[in-house]
Amino acid sequence: MSQPIIEIKGITRDFPLGNEIVYVLKGIDLTIQKGEYVALMGPSGSGKSTLMNILGCLDTPTAGSYMLNGKLVSEMHDDELAGIRNTEIGFVFQTFNLMPRTTALDNVALPMVYAGYSKSERNERATDVLTQVGLEDRMDHKPNQLSGGQRQRVAVGRALVNKPSIILADEPTGNLDSKTSLEIMGLFNDIHANGNTVILVTHEEDIAAYAHRIIRLRDGVIESDLKNK
Repeated sequence: MSQPIIEIKGITRDFPLGNEIVYVLKGIDLTIQKGEYVALMGPSGSGKSTLMNILGCLDTPTAGSYMLNGKLVSEMHDDELAGIRNTEIGFVFQTFNLMPRTTALDNVALPMVYAGYSKSERNERATDVLTQVGLEDRMDHKPNQLSGGQRQRVAVGRALVNKPSIILADEPTGNLDSKTSLEIMGLFNDIHANGNTVILVTHEEDIAAYAHRIIRLRDGVIESDLKNK
């Protein structure tokens, strides 16, 4: 079998809280292959968002090892980690996290600024991506001129613009109505079909059902890890 895209072993994460220590993750082992579509589920406080932040190199585990694309994350320096967050991993958040005074095109192109592309390269690629997510007629609109679903499409476009190998989505339909949620999940199906590894954090069963593998966390440990399709 080819090398997994993600391999974590014995991951723990503790947070000091006053004089106490809160043990959020209690020894997680997880392997994800390239091209998988995985949902991380669990009740509030189960550790799923903490695990997501570690997978996205936004947080550091207290103990354990994390191999990303065959490289040990703990041995990477800050510049390398920033590069990975910008080019290897595309993030989609529940609250969209768009720049309010910036057009859809410039919001999508933003990660390419940090990656050092020229303005013409950025605009060309951002135009392609916005067309891919169905917003070719909204490129000059600012977030406040877009519906929630359109804003999430911009956020998905931004996540895709640097052609990352992994898309991490944290409750991507949490702020959307059910019809719009279906459209956004259809978009994730397309992204997965194009070869991306998709990891979705959700507490909604109907959203998790889109994934091909469902990992359930409870009290900081993996309770079950089952193929869905």
